[in-house]
Amino acid sequence: MKKAVVLYSGGLDSTTCLALAKDRGFEPFAISFAYGQRHSVELELAKRHAVEAGAVEHLVVEFDYRKVGGSALTADIDVPKEGIGNDIPVTYVPARNTIFLSFALGWAETLGAFDIFIGVNALDYSGYPDCRPEYIAAFETMANLATRAGVEGSGRFTVHAPLISLTKGEIIRKGLSLGVDYSRTHSCYDPTPGGVACGLCDSCRLRLKGFAEAGIEDPVRYVERREG
Repeated sequence: MKKAVVLYSGGLDSTTCLALAKDRGFEPFAISFAYGQRHSVELELAKRHAVEAGAVEHLVVEFDYRKVGGSALTADIDVPKEGIGNDIPVTYVPARNTIFLSFALGWAETLGAFDIFIGVNALDYSGYPDCRPEYIAAFETMANLATRAGVEGSGRFTVHAPLISLTKGEIIRKGLSLGVDYSRTHSCYDPTPGGVACGLCDSCRLRLKGFAEAGIEDPVRYVERREG
């Protein structure tokens, strides 16, 4: 069975992505990041449920991206609650997926794995530039240029983004068909101190919209429920 490194935040998309990697016959090695994010409840769920979700091993990489700032998720900036706009929102974390994928690539090369899974989505998302198909293709090209394994030809790295062209509703229906327990996931950018989702940030609204489209009630708790 081939190994694959799966970026796993504990959120809806990454948990579905982990299930998909396993369903496709890979041995999933989950990697998460503690980078100073304000929504750390998601990471705590990832730590608690990674193995149950199918991971062979779960690696948590720690670094303090609050020193860089520039995002409502890592700096003292309010998380927008007015609804989803058309511009790149302040919840975008500068270069985050590039950093995450670079760690995943390094671990994959060490493990002898040539497959990396990431749960980015280009339809129901908040407009982040590092969630687009052209970005994933560019990183894959870079991965094969920048690694010993790629240069020596011992294998070719592939970055899988199986959710990239799906709606949130389609992602949820797919996850449910694979047995994903969404009550063990969290998506909110600004949860209460007790870990309850706000229901108003972009991530909550997109998640709630997806469950509505799937015709299923979201099993997690919210302070307030809004869609779109």
